[in-house]
Amino acid sequence: MSKKVGVTKKLSTQIVPVVGMTESIETELLSTMKKLGIVRAESYNKLGSIKHWGLDWKKAIPEVKSFRTPDTLGLPAKIMDWTINDVAKAITAQQAACIDAVIKKIYRRFPGKENQKTRKKLCKQLKTLAFLENPLLHRLVRKEFQRGHSWVKNQIVYQQVGYKCKRLSRNTYQLELAGLRRGKRNRIIVRSNRKIKGQIRLIHNQVLQRFEIHFLVDHGNVEIPGERRPVGVDKGYTEAFYDSEGQAHGKGLGKVTTKKSVRICAKNRKRGKLWALHRKLEKIDPAKSDRILKNNLSRKTENKRYRQNQSELTAIIGAASKSLFNGKSLKIFAEDLTQPIKGKRQSKAMSRKLNSWMKGQMRDSLQKWADWTGSIVTEVQPSYTSQVDSVTGTLLGKRSGDNFSRFNGVVLQADHNAAKNILARGTDKELTRYMNKTEVMAVLLRRTARFLKGMGLSLLDAVELGWIDCKHELCSGFQATPGRDARNVQTDGWKVQLQLLHDHSSLGQQ
Repeated sequence: MSKKVGVTKKLSTQIVPVVGMTESIETELLSTMKKLGIVRAESYNKLGSIKHWGLDWKKAIPEVKSFRTPDTLGLPAKIMDWTINDVAKAITAQQAACIDAVIKKIYRRFPGKENQKTRKKLCKQLKTLAFLENPLLHRLVRKEFQRGHSWVKNQIVYQQVGYKCKRLSRNTYQLELAGLRRGKRNRIIVRSNRKIKGQIRLIHNQVLQRFEIHFLVDHGNVEIPGERRPVGVDKGYTEAFYDSEGQAHGKGLGKVTTKKSVRICAKNRKRGKLWALHRKLEKIDPAKSDRILKNNLSRKTENKRYRQNQSELTAIIGAASKSLFNGKSLKIFAEDLTQPIKGKRQSKAMSRKLNSWMKGQMRDSLQKWADWTGSIVTEVQPSYTSQVDSVTGTLLGKRSGDNFSRFNGVVLQADHNAAKNILARGTDKELTRYMNKTEVMAVLLRRTARFLKGMGLSLLDAVELGWIDCKHELCSGFQATPGRDARNVQTDGWKVQLQLLHDHSSLGQQ
């Protein structure tokens, strides 16, 4: 039995609707939200600059109250303080995201072990305003960090002391929220399957035209084992994930995504004709033009269907992530698909389908279930993972659809092969996460050349035999690989041997 090294909490955000309140309370809540919108906007303007880099959210209240007091807006001090703290935490998270993006650029700019001290020094400077003295870091931060602004006027944050929760029936609770006047509480009824506690956020959902309560739910602790089983995961379109153990998860994703893409495309083509008719009739028959605009060109029904489609896709991805972890603590190696794919022209239909591919949702879902199971997700460099033979670690082979044909005629499942390559790349010291695809190709070609040298062949011999895709000849790594021009007379002998091997395997299958 593996040794336990710690525990982690299983947390999730639950959203429950407000089903009952009086008109006077609704008016007061909307008025309070509008006033707090001013506090949010001014807090972002004050604290959102680089001057407040490394901000401690606990010290944000005096900074804002130096120019804006609760009395000027008619707000209770506590409600204003909770809003300021919420803004400060959001700015801190924004700064952390910026630091993460800058660190990626540092690793790309200074790769290898020889630059380890340089990377460590630059990353340390990022934690404080010391980075302003470094021109490189200052430029990178200015490029990544966007000064925050807020136009949010539809929410109120309450801490535990700001409300009371009382159970009325099995799935109904009454909340008494702190109001604008001292001692007066606003009573609202919510539908929830559990008692509400901790920090809550009352939001007026303007799309659904309702009030909602957002709060954190603690589902207990998960013990973290000392050793985790490593698993490589290939993210796909047909199925959400394919792991290195040969299991597919979320098999219906591709069909649902394609169906959604085709429906939206057909719908928009018809809407385009209606828009043309509407513009044509604006001067000829204004009344008919207005009816078309009102009854046929609104977005209400389409927005509802789009939300349903997105919910269906999110459910498939969530179920796939749950199936992948299966309640176990794993060490997941996955592709880093945060960078856009450049320099590859696709058909309009393919581009439309890929635009519907929810790779960001896949990443978030993996991280969520990793947190819930005490697992770790490590992202690797994704270039050429589907074009490498997982058995030899070389470029000897070709992918065609769901099949990957090795140089010796053996056919592998393409996604399973890619998942194995991702697993191997997770522990590969030579292929790091922040290398560009040209450097990755150069490393793979050197490995392929070494493998072929042991067989008495060269890269050009492999191209002639059809083992390597001829497109790799155009790569700069192929041009610079030693011995690429040293043709060998043994190619005919290899063709005969492989043909005999293929015939023998065919007879064995018969």
